[in-house]
Amino acid sequence: MSQPTTKDRILDAAEFLFARDGYHFESMRAITSKADANLAAVNYHFGSKDILLEEVLKRHLLPLNAIRQAKLEAVRDEAERRGRTPDPEDVLRAFIVPTVTYCCVDPGAEHFSTLIGRAITEPDNTVRNVFIHHIMPLFQLLFGLLCKSLPDLDADTVFWRLHFSVGSTTHTMRMLGSLDLMPEGMNRDVDIEKLIDDLMLFVSAGVKR
Repeated sequence: MSQPTTKDRILDAAEFLFARDGYHFESMRAITSKADANLAAVNYHFGSKDILLEEVLKRHLLPLNAIRQAKLEAVRDEAERRGRTPDPEDVLRAFIVPTVTYCCVDPGAEHFSTLIGRAITEPDNTVRNVFIHHIMPLFQLLFGLLCKSLPDLDADTVFWRLHFSVGSTTHTMRMLGSLDLMPEGMNRDVDIEKLIDDLMLFVSAGVKR
């Protein structure tokens, strides 16, 4: 197996440290130390800490968004072919299943899911703004399809129910990285497929009720 490049080592180190401590609490010196690189290499490959952050997010978001977009478009196209509105569970599944699968199964995504949790829940806007910039076109597609699938609900209601669903998904991904709240004696070897099925039952019921 080939050794990671200097650029990849810097990205890996930044992702780990940003996820662990937060973007503003990590210095370029700490990143270069963990990456076994020098500051000149960071400047050469990225130019600034802000660009480094964006590249950390993009290397996961771009392929993940491509998968989710393809699945959402498939739901839309199938509904149009059949001349009916999309099923809300199909819409949610097209977004949620690839998200949880990627973040829980892909070995390179462990720290990414924690970083996204920080982007959504913490008060600092730096990470959130980069995340929103790259997720907004996909979110608009998701929201539009969900509105079509729930024609009896107004857009405000659909938005907040989608917000609750995304929040449940994000919390689930973060909890998988730290099962400290799980009582003693419970099985910590989580069955991801069953977890996804249970999550889908939960969010689908909440959205459609």
